[in-house]
Amino acid sequence: MHTLYLNITKEQLPIIYRKEYNVKFCGLEKLHPFDTKKYGHIFKILTDSGMISHKTVVVPNEAKNEHLLLVHKKKYLKSLKCSFKVAKIAEIAPLILVPNCLIQKAYLRPMRFQTGGSVLAGKLALDRGWSINIGGGFHHCSASKGGGFCVYADITLLIQFLFYHFPKQVQKVMIVDLDAHQGNGYEADFKGNDNIYIMDVYNKWIYPKDIRARQAIKKNVPIDYNTSDELYLKTIKKNFLEALSEFKPNIIIYNAGTDIPAGDRLGGLSVSEQGIISRDEFIFHQAISRKIPIVMLTSGGYQKKTARIIANSILNLYELGLINNSQEYYF
Repeated sequence: MHTLYLNITKEQLPIIYRKEYNVKFCGLEKLHPFDTKKYGHIFKILTDSGMISHKTVVVPNEAKNEHLLLVHKKKYLKSLKCSFKVAKIAEIAPLILVPNCLIQKAYLRPMRFQTGGSVLAGKLALDRGWSINIGGGFHHCSASKGGGFCVYADITLLIQFLFYHFPKQVQKVMIVDLDAHQGNGYEADFKGNDNIYIMDVYNKWIYPKDIRARQAIKKNVPIDYNTSDELYLKTIKKNFLEALSEFKPNIIIYNAGTDIPAGDRLGGLSVSEQGIISRDEFIFHQAISRKIPIVMLTSGGYQKKTARIIANSILNLYELGLINNSQEYYF
């Protein structure tokens, strides 16, 4: 089919990760609010728990230009060869002074591996009923413009690859974006597309405040600063159930941002760790009980404790039997 879609063994769980996801850039990564080694920390917690191992995890391939061009414009990809352009998207000013060849290797290549992981996650969710990419969720990047730390439009790519390669199985897609920030990238790409249903729950007072992209949202749920567990979970449950009654998707893309806890200065919300675990459990339970394949992307999260929260949530899903390696294709 193409090099991003892989078949996996029965022993493997559709959890996708490779060590190249993590950014190491001569210490420059420490200037960024993002924990650039978050993905490795998640993987270590999951392996230490015994849930997965190096043998059972799925190792994705890098998204190359030939894959990216399904969505991205040549002009945009060419612009990434300019250090100033990448520094602006990544919001790391010193990158302006770094030779682009080093930026490609140390920063953009990890993003391309994560993008390849997101595309692969779409296929594996159809095969197994669910998949988790320990990375991805670059929801501020569109076909022609990056921003908010997001260089490649992995969510748009994931969906367009499904439409192209599985046209009989996938005609209608629901995106459930629970990152604290509005997902303006894929929203710009899918505006006016009735085959895409977008539910976006976000802090209305923070970046990106993209009113034009907001027109693409079918279930628009802006929330206030410091929203905490009770109101947050009540809002999620009410709106997700309404969304599922309004639209019958063939697959759900779940952008499970963990920039919503108290103390995350970029998210501005006040949800507890247990609140996040309960949120993810509810989303997966609704998808699995309805036999709708679901893809989870880890997206934003800007505290050192973020990795443990994500790992604990995945372990909870596993312990409850919402994710396992025995599900056969039955969709």
